[in-house]
Amino acid sequence: MASPLWLGLCFPHLPLEIHTRGAPAAAALVISDSQAARPRVLACNAAALAQGITPGMPLGAAYALVAALELRPRSPAAEHEALQRLAAWAIQYTPTVSLQPPQGLLLEIGGSLRLYGDLDHILGSIKDGIENMGISPTMAVAPTPLGSWLLARSGQEERITDHAVLEPRLSRLPIAALETAPATLEALQSMGLRRIGECLRLPRSGLARRFGRDFLSYLDRALGRMPDPRRMFVPPPRYLGRLTLPAEVQDHAALLFSAHRLILELGGMLRARDAGVQRMVLGLWHHRHPVTRVALGLARPSRDPQHLLALLRERLAPLALPAPVLEVTLEADDILPLGKANSSIFDNAHEVAEAWPELVEKLRARMGREAVQGLGAIAEHRPERAWCCREPREISAAEPPLAPRPLWLLDPPLPLSQDGQLPCWEDAPLTLQAGPERIETGWWDAAGVTRDYFVAATRQGARLWIFRERQGRLGWFVQGVFA
Repeated sequence: MASPLWLGLCFPHLPLEIHTRGAPAAAALVISDSQAARPRVLACNAAALAQGITPGMPLGAAYALVAALELRPRSPAAEHEALQRLAAWAIQYTPTVSLQPPQGLLLEIGGSLRLYGDLDHILGSIKDGIENMGISPTMAVAPTPLGSWLLARSGQEERITDHAVLEPRLSRLPIAALETAPATLEALQSMGLRRIGECLRLPRSGLARRFGRDFLSYLDRALGRMPDPRRMFVPPPRYLGRLTLPAEVQDHAALLFSAHRLILELGGMLRARDAGVQRMVLGLWHHRHPVTRVALGLARPSRDPQHLLALLRERLAPLALPAPVLEVTLEADDILPLGKANSSIFDNAHEVAEAWPELVEKLRARMGREAVQGLGAIAEHRPERAWCCREPREISAAEPPLAPRPLWLLDPPLPLSQDGQLPCWEDAPLTLQAGPERIETGWWDAAGVTRDYFVAATRQGARLWIFRERQGRLGWFVQGVFA
């Protein structure tokens, strides 16, 4: 059994990135705590930093530097939603994922190293995936969950795999790295303590009397001296992603940029569950206009982000937006298991079968769902009523007719001229090759027919499906054309 190894993921810029990851922000943007008595800048983007604004600065001073400052209040609820979606994405690497609110995750990756080969591979894959979704992580590895979190929270991207090394590394961290009550931190600092190691050298009995047993337990859990059980994150049964845009957007390319990041989140969640989606809805939210919903249906479940993005691009291309977009959402309610396909060593028949649903999806995305349909047979003798539209590749339950039928039927049937008793096509008599086949039905629905059907050949060799009407409109008619 592999030794526990924990990855601490800290997202120090999450309050800002939930507003900027949907689209690059060109203007100076700051995040502020609107509930504070004297609001200050909590975070700011590169454009604001370039103009002299820094975190911790009073808002009045920031406005003095940039009059047209874009201000957004901090949204703990939106940060928690983003953290949960990141946790659902991370389960593809390990089932042991724990939330570390408000800006962190803990992943037990020791059991996943054999699958990914080595530590460098799994850490590189996780880092690339998170950055592709527009989030900047600080990553640290340690044998204990709290140890890895303290390192990541302090900005120390270290990889500690040996318990013997953990205590010396944590001892170098500042006292401020401890997540404890502000009064406790103030008291420790008033004692002249600056590093965690200095705190560890104090008598345990004295620490317990002054700061309580919980403080000692906190330190012991970080060092691995006592167990540190964690509540595991359980992903939701559906996906709902949301991106707030830093400015109004009406360009389709910018909307695809935002949608791509949500699709990457969705793809990770689906890989974790070995599942796919067959339908998803992109919501484009406007100011004072109803939301624009773009539904995307697939011929079969998929979780390939590039495939989903390509289909969405086709759906967005002809779309005329009623107003600029302020927020983008992506919903996927039906999470479906992916079937296992057997491969063939003799030919590429499997590849052809795999490409067919993708062609249907692309055509539907471009032309609309109703424009691309499959055909199915109905148990009905009248040819004009013996078919219906079905989902592509859906199997028909009706028995096929014993006599040959053309795929191309004329609606309505065309009347034929006659030379005596013989039907004619382009002023030349037809040659009857097969028939008659009598169809007499429909008396119960006031649309009854009595017809004798024949297969006939033209002078040029084309084959027609014709009939002679025996009631109502007497005469000869062509019903269809054989290929």
